[in-house]
Order: sequence, then C-alpha cells, then structure tokens
Amino acid sequence: MTTTEAPAAAGAPRVTGTAPRRPGRRGRPAASRWAAVGFAAPLLVYLTLFYAYPLLRNVDLSLHAYTIRAFVQGNAEFVGFDKYVEVFTSSTFPTALWNTAVFTVASIVFQYAIGLALAVFFRSGFRLSNLLRAMFLVPWLLPLIVSASTWAWMLSSENGIVNSVLGAFGVPQINWLTSPDTALLAVTVANVWLGVPFNLVILHSGLQSIPEDVYEAASLDGAGPWRQFWSVTFPLLRPVSAITLLLGLIYTLKVVDVIWVMTTGGPADASTTLAIWSYREAFGTGQPDFSPAAAVGNLLIVIALVFGFLHLRLQRRQEDS
Repeated sequence: MTTTEAPAAAGAPRVTGTAPRRPGRRGRPAASRWAAVGFAAPLLVYLTLFYAYPLLRNVDLSLHAYTIRAFVQGNAEFVGFDKYVEVFTSSTFPTALWNTAVFTVASIVFQYAIGLALAVFFRSGFRLSNLLRAMFLVPWLLPLIVSASTWAWMLSSENGIVNSVLGAFGVPQINWLTSPDTALLAVTVANVWLGVPFNLVILHSGLQSIPEDVYEAASLDGAGPWRQFWSVTFPLLRPVSAITLLLGLIYTLKVVDVIWVMTTGGPADASTTLAIWSYREAFGTGQPDFSPAAAVGNLLIVIALVFGFLHLRLQRRQEDS
C-alpha cells in the first residue's frame, strides 16, 4: 500500500499522511490499575468483612423474628419493622433513652473538661510532668473489666472505701450501686475516670502544635494566663476538641462492660442505657431475643452517624469560612 504525499511548496519539507508515532505506554496504564487494585484489595476485604457484612447482618436480624431455633436453622420469619415498633413502644425505651443522654453528655463534658485542664497543666513541662502524665494513663491501659470491678468494690455499700471515707466525716451509708437514685451517677463517675486519659493525650498533642510565638505575642499585648487560654488556646484547639468530643460521644454511646459489671443496668433499669438494653436482650437473659437487640443497636448506629455527619458539615463550613 503506497502512502500519499501532500504537495509542498518549493524548499518546504514533505508532509506525509502518516503521523509520527510516539513511544507507546500501552502496558503502563493497565499495570497501574492492577497495582492500585492490589493495594486497595486488603482494605476493601477488611471493610467488607468487618464493617459492611456485620452492618447488613444486623439489619437482617432486626427485620426478622430471630429466636435461638430460627437463628440456628436459618428460617426466621420476616416481620419488617415490627421489631422497631416493639422497641419504640416498650416501657423500657424512654428510660433507656434518657439514661443514655444523661450518661453520654455528662461523661463527655467532664472527660473533656478534666482532660483539657490536665493538658494545659502539663503543657509547661516541669520536672515530673512526664512521670505524672504517664500515671494518668493507667486507667486507659487497664482492662475495662478490672477497672469496673475495682469501682464496684470501691462503691460497695457495706465495705467500700468510698463509704468508709465518707463515714469518717459523719456521712451516712450511701447505696451507690443498689439505689435507683445513685446507680447512674456511680457508673458515670467510673466512665469519666476511664475516659480522662484519652482526652488528656489527644488534647495535649493538640497543644503541642500551637506555636509559642502566639503566646509571646499575646503576653506582649498584656494578656494574662486566663485571657491567653480563652483567646489563644481554646480557639486554636477547636479542631482537635471537635474530633475528641466526637470520638468520646461514639465511644460512650456503646459503653456496655463498665455498666454491666457494676450494676447490670439496675436497679429497676435505673442505669439501663440503649447499649445495655441491647446487650441484655441478646445475651443477658436465659431467653435471648436477637431481633429487638439488633433494632436497638441500629438505633445507636443511626445516632452516631447523625453526629458524625454533623461534625463533617460543621468542619466543612469552618474550612470554607
């Protein structure tokens, strides 16, 4: 086959109909795609097995009437949203929802406030600061069962150390774990103690990222320690504070072990949260009822997702402004 040539002016180079071919990269895009798939595959498998499948399975449990026999045989009856209606109309739901709100809000507020105060205190870096900061991490490092058992012993009505100390000052015996008036307070105090180290670590790391020049400039302008905290530290620590509060909220919503070991949600549902209610329905009685437990668990997931999306929206708005 002959190649046609375009007519050219005198002295001009000939231009043929065939364009010059550049060095090809045919194999590189395909190889890059396969490499990307290879790197992403472990993450996708992990997310599928440990996030997507459990979530879908939990939704399936809440939409079917799963008894122990149906769970084993796999022939549970489809009931739609009947289990959700059962949960919302239960007499336990208002109490569990209120206890969850009180327990969660009180826990994250005091955990954050105490953690922030300790982070500011350790920011100066005095001689024993590293040792004391390491000691504050002990509650975070201990197994939760050990911590909860220790608090249950300390708050025991008869031989607990807390009542012994209060009795030395003439305070009568308080039934911390067996009275409906104090059970929720007792488990909240224990959870605050467990969550302070996490807030201390995260907030202290955030404080280290604030330049010293900002404090020096504020000091030259006549700002004292209190004014520096409210005008410099607190505003610049806002992004770290937001993620700390969000993580604290998600963690506190699903707290089971501390409350279960100390009070098992009692007495008379006085310390029953949504997480405790879900666990008790599934594993805490001799007759497990997995479907209502899954419905309550899905409700907790929705609450966590709402606050998560709210955090992302506020963060995006802050970045835009």
